[in-house]
Amino acid sequence: TGGLLREPGLLSQRTALDGRAWLADRGWAAAPGERVVLLFSYANPALSALMASLAASPTLLLVPPGPAQSALTGPAPPPGLRVIPLPHVSQPDFDHLLWSADLLFVRGEDSLVRAVWAGAPFVWQAYPQHDGVHHDKVEALLGRMALPAPVQALWRAWNGRPGAAWPGLPGPADMAAWQQAAASFRAQQAALPDLATQLLGFVHQARGRRASGHA
Repeated sequence: TGGLLREPGLLSQRTALDGRAWLADRGWAAAPGERVVLLFSYANPALSALMASLAASPTLLLVPPGPAQSALTGPAPPPGLRVIPLPHVSQPDFDHLLWSADLLFVRGEDSLVRAVWAGAPFVWQAYPQHDGVHHDKVEALLGRMALPAPVQALWRAWNGRPGAAWPGLPGPADMAAWQQAAASFRAQQAALPDLATQLLGFVHQARGRRASGHA
């Protein structure tokens, strides 16, 4: 993800944003003591288990349009969980949502990249594929992020990996380690050359090989 979809000044903008104030300005304010969780997912059989886990602590759940929002329009959420269905927002405002939340559930490749730049703890849902190859994608990313074991278990269960029982949300110590791992992974990606620079390097190497007579 190094350089991919990284606009100039994006990380400095993220640092400067007062997320709680930004949410309040839009009518999505968190109550005192509430954590803020963003849920942007494909249809997911583990949704009810996630709702129960989130309700264990006061939580404001922000849900953009999509399958999860549709699934949550029926019964009232369990006590301890407050759900706000969001409208469609622009890309900059979606980034602001990611920057304003304490925990992110994101889906697909584009939202994964934006979550990486947010630097917050996140769970990625890969697009489900009938042959199960999406589990390999999840494992490949887990192999690079140095996440605590309970967080890895959560990723696998959220992605429906066969045999992965719902583990609940990580405890405070693992949440702290998760935050550190997310920040570290963002720093690693930010240290890479941007995509344009990498492409130029590839072109120069290809020209050099051609000029020297190597295929």
